[in-house]
Amino acid sequence: MQHHTTILLIEIGALLFGLGMLGRLGRRFGLSPIPLYLLAGLAFGQGGLVPLSASEEFIAIGAQIGVILLLVMLGLEYSADELIGNLRSAAPAGLIDMLLNALPGAGFALLLGWGWEAALVLAGITWVSSSGVIAKVLGDLGRVGNRETPTILSVLVIEDLAMAFYLPVVTAVLAGLGLANGLSTLGVAVVTVVAVLVVALRYGGEISRFISVKDPEALLLSVLGLTLFIAGVAGELKVSEAVGAFLVGIAISGPVAHHATQILSPLRDLFAAVFFVFFGLSTNPADMPPVLLPAFALAVLTMLTKVLTGYLAAGRAGIALPGRIRAGLALMPRGEFSVVIAGLAVVYGVDARLAPLATAYVLITVVSGPMLARLTDYAWFKELIRKRIAAQRAAQKPLPSAE
Repeated sequence: MQHHTTILLIEIGALLFGLGMLGRLGRRFGLSPIPLYLLAGLAFGQGGLVPLSASEEFIAIGAQIGVILLLVMLGLEYSADELIGNLRSAAPAGLIDMLLNALPGAGFALLLGWGWEAALVLAGITWVSSSGVIAKVLGDLGRVGNRETPTILSVLVIEDLAMAFYLPVVTAVLAGLGLANGLSTLGVAVVTVVAVLVVALRYGGEISRFISVKDPEALLLSVLGLTLFIAGVAGELKVSEAVGAFLVGIAISGPVAHHATQILSPLRDLFAAVFFVFFGLSTNPADMPPVLLPAFALAVLTMLTKVLTGYLAAGRAGIALPGRIRAGLALMPRGEFSVVIAGLAVVYGVDARLAPLATAYVLITVVSGPMLARLTDYAWFKELIRKRIAAQRAAQKPLPSAE
């Protein structure tokens, strides 16, 4: 027993230290650390260079906590009022986003002959952008105050809320519960989401006042404990732990949300890194070469559809051409939710090629997306846009009438 514990400590310690070095390396080159964490998981998983033996159970539990913390932190960014307001204004953009990005994923799976269950999963993987990566890119590029940023965030909020309904349905379908149980699960999800939003709108202030911000230790334990509890209850109701955590974040508002974000950030970073490693651990590197070409083709196709999504959404908001292009380029990376959805496919034994394809797909989009988002900052690209705008204005000028 003692030997197992010491090996466990050695593996976890070495892994976390290595992830810290990888994260530092990624940030030095302006890259998101997510692809590096996925690669670390590939290196230490089944078929990897140095398989981890003693810490698998710890990493699996840590990964689940990582998903929960990612989603509660995302929920803390929005109040219930903001969420309802975004739903009203951005619903058309959300519908365009779903059609342009979910359908290519579903069609791709069917084209490869993987069946309708894999099509349902791949539709979700290609649909949802990475809120975490995009928020970091916007901050790094100094675009948080740009005119197009509210449009980008509105699209992300619609996607995150859509996951509250998508994930329970996918879980029920993959678990083989049948259409009737799937619909009942969706009904429970709808009732749960609506109930939490009503409680957050009417009693969010009381909930937040019940949690003290004066004692950081009590605040940490209260918010973390409440999040894990509600996530567990949501999981028992087949609503998805991740969605339960997201709704807890929405229900907490004001100073409590602000302080909770500061206190939970280090924990989120720790367990989110473990989560991405865990997904890499569950994928055999030997399975990836056959799916690299399809993953690349799917990534190129759906990055283009995301650019179109952002372009159209920003256009509806009356934003000029440069802002439309920036909005489209910003939405390209996929990350947290794509990996969560692919993880469900792994758990329920959907087509074995889906996990390596999803890993390769996320790696491609999360590496190339932030780099392509910088295109609009280059002088040659700005000149190209300037010429395009000048040509449009020239075409709109009325021709001089003949005397």
